[in-house]
Amino acid sequence: MSTPRGARARARIEVTAAIKDEARRQLAAEGAARLSLRAVARELGMVSSALYRYFPSRDDLLTALIIDAYDALGEAAEAAHARAGDIAPAQRWVAVCEAVRGWALAHPHEYALIYGSPVPGYSAPETTIPAASRVGLLLFDIVRDAHRQRGVARTPLPAELQPEARRMADDLAPDLPPEVVTAGVAAWAQLFGLVGFEVFGQFNRVVEDREEFFRHAVARLAHGVGLVFP
Repeated sequence: MSTPRGARARARIEVTAAIKDEARRQLAAEGAARLSLRAVARELGMVSSALYRYFPSRDDLLTALIIDAYDALGEAAEAAHARAGDIAPAQRWVAVCEAVRGWALAHPHEYALIYGSPVPGYSAPETTIPAASRVGLLLFDIVRDAHRQRGVARTPLPAELQPEARRMADDLAPDLPPEVVTAGVAAWAQLFGLVGFEVFGQFNRVVEDREEFFRHAVARLAHGVGLVFP
């Protein structure tokens, strides 16, 4: 027999999910800049004051949606990595990148929320950082595996970049050479640039076979980080 407290907790989970679902529908129809708590409440048949008990402000709701999107993307990447099994690091890199692309194409509005234009008046809090880091940290894990096994190729850095490279290595992967970390950060950014170009239509009338183009491009990114294909 369920307790009143347990029933209330389940009801809160269900209402929270319904609020998020309606907010995602509005994101798809209107964009993040026009997301409104009042509009969400109206569509759900709630009074605004009741919705505020779940999300005190539009920014709180946006933050929840952003974390959910980052986590869903991270889960897709991590699942692809797990399915890849014990193959070469470079091949796992490509599998993870393809999962990122697949999720983005299947969820373009959520992808736009986290990698599109900034929402006017909104600044993402630090609570979004762990979810936002999942894909990047997974890519660094793959590079770390390669470094522990056969090692990775290193491209020398210009002297003026070396202090920044050491700082990034200290922050992100102190067990990896700074030049490898620098290449990894660049590849991380280029991955999402490739995905964003496709999601936002920048490849129209430029790239036709986008799947093969993407696979080739992320394999080149793997080479740039120092991974070697078998």
